[in-house]
Amino acid sequence: MAIRSLLLPLALLVLAASSAAVAQLEIGFYSKTCPDAEKIVRQEMAKIIAAAPSLAGPLLRLHFHDCFVRGCDASVLLESTDGNVAEKDAKPNKSLRGFGSVERVKAKLEAACPGIISCADVLTLMSRDAVVLAKGPFWPVALGRRDGRMSSATEASNELPPASGDVPLLAKIFASKGLDLKDLVVLSGAHTLGTAHCPSFADRLYNTTGENGAYGHVDQSLDSEYADKLRVKCKSVDDRAMLSEMDPGSFKTFDTSYYRQVAKRRGLFRSDAALLFDNTTMDYVQRMATGKFDGEFFKDFSASMIKMGDVGVLTGAEGEIRKKCYAPN
Repeated sequence: MAIRSLLLPLALLVLAASSAAVAQLEIGFYSKTCPDAEKIVRQEMAKIIAAAPSLAGPLLRLHFHDCFVRGCDASVLLESTDGNVAEKDAKPNKSLRGFGSVERVKAKLEAACPGIISCADVLTLMSRDAVVLAKGPFWPVALGRRDGRMSSATEASNELPPASGDVPLLAKIFASKGLDLKDLVVLSGAHTLGTAHCPSFADRLYNTTGENGAYGHVDQSLDSEYADKLRVKCKSVDDRAMLSEMDPGSFKTFDTSYYRQVAKRRGLFRSDAALLFDNTTMDYVQRMATGKFDGEFFKDFSASMIKMGDVGVLTGAEGEIRKKCYAPN
C-alpha cells in the first residue's frame, strides 16, 4: 500500500500528459487509408510464427522495450549511426530478436499502402498477434501512432526495467510510464514466452553473497534443484552460448504456467523472484498459479497491454511514418 500511495501522484501526472495523444488513437484508424492493414499483419505473422514458433516471445519483448523508452514510437528499431548509438545497441537490448520480421511485415504493408502504416503500429499489432498465435488472448488495438526520429542507447540503459530489479524499483519505473503494481505483475506474465541468455540471470547461480558473507553462493530465493539444472546449462556468468526457457516446458505457449514456476521459486530472473516479496504481487502470483483463473489472466493481460501500448505515443503531426523501420526518412 505504501508503494501505491507514493507512486499515485506520479502516475496521474504521466497519464494526464499523455491523455491528449492517446485520445487520437482509434480502433480502425486505417479503415479508409489501408483497410486490410490488420489482415496483412495477421497473415504475415501466421507465416512467421509457423516457421519459427520461438519468435513469439522476442516479438512481444521488442514491443515492451520500445514502449519503456520514449514511449511506443518504434525507436527501438532504429539503427545506430556514426554520430549516435541507438537503443538496440544498449546493453539490455543486445539480445533482442525479431527485427527482420518487423521489416518483413512493414514491407508487405508498404507494398499495399505506401507511407501509411507507422512502424510503431506495426510493432504493436505484431506483439498482439504473437500472443494470439501462441494461444493467448486477443485484444483490440487502437492505432494511429507515429514513428519517432530519435533513439538513444543511454536512455535505454537508464529507463528499461532491469531483470535484477526488486518490486519497489520496478514499481517506480512502471509508475513513470503510467502503469501500476497490477500491470507489473500481469505484464511479468509475458515471461511465459521465450528464452534468455545466461548473463541475464547467471549471477543468481554464481555471484550471490551467502549468509556468512562468502561470495559465489546460489541465490537463496531460487529453488536449489532448479538452480542445479541451470548451472549445468550455464557454466559461468559470461556464458553466452546457451539459452534457457523462461517458462520451462511451456515457453512457446501463452498461459499461466509462468506463475506456477514463480510460486515454486523457479522464476528465472531476480525480478521474477521479487514478485514473492510484495504482498500484492505475491497474491496475484499465487492466485494464477492455481491454474483456475486463466481467463482472468488473459483479460488482465489484454488490459495491461492496451495501457502499455498507449505510453508516450506520438500522434497527429508528431514524428513521421518511416518507409523503413530501421532508419528515419
